[in-house]
Amino acid sequence: MTGRAADPGIAVRPMRPDDAARVLAIYQDGLDTGQASFETTAPTWEEFDAAKLERHRYVAADAAPPGEVLGWIAAVPVSDRCCYSGVVEHSVYVCPRARGRGVGSALLAAFIASTEADGIWTIQSGIFPENTSSLRLHAKAGFRTVGVRERLGRLNGHWRDVVLLERRSPLVL
Repeated sequence: MTGRAADPGIAVRPMRPDDAARVLAIYQDGLDTGQASFETTAPTWEEFDAAKLERHRYVAADAAPPGEVLGWIAAVPVSDRCCYSGVVEHSVYVCPRARGRGVGSALLAAFIASTEADGIWTIQSGIFPENTSSLRLHAKAGFRTVGVRERLGRLNGHWRDVVLLERRSPLVL
């Protein structure tokens, strides 16, 4: 992955249940922007935990104690059909005060390494076109635009387009 190196004061590690409150707060911060998702309220931890793949959840935290969580990344399977077992859809969220420190890049790098080690060949995501920082982050990580799904859904009474991105692993064939 090219682009900005993560701040050396950031450590990426697997997400733990005790990260729940901070992960959900960061999620809600992103949702509150109106540029992250069609969702408007973060789920409960139980709902989040049940929906996300267990093996590919990471947080980026301050390396120095107390190690406050600054961002997270996780994925859901695209389908339960066996032919799609190597395809996931991911989400990455960074708290507002940590933006510009390379948190998103560090999370994506760890996530890509984890998914490739597990035989996942395609990572996809849907991003609102107005979320230019996320689109840039993903382009630097090797994602390509597959297309734009026009008027895919309504958020706060307005139709929203979604840019469909994917990253095909050069290692998993």
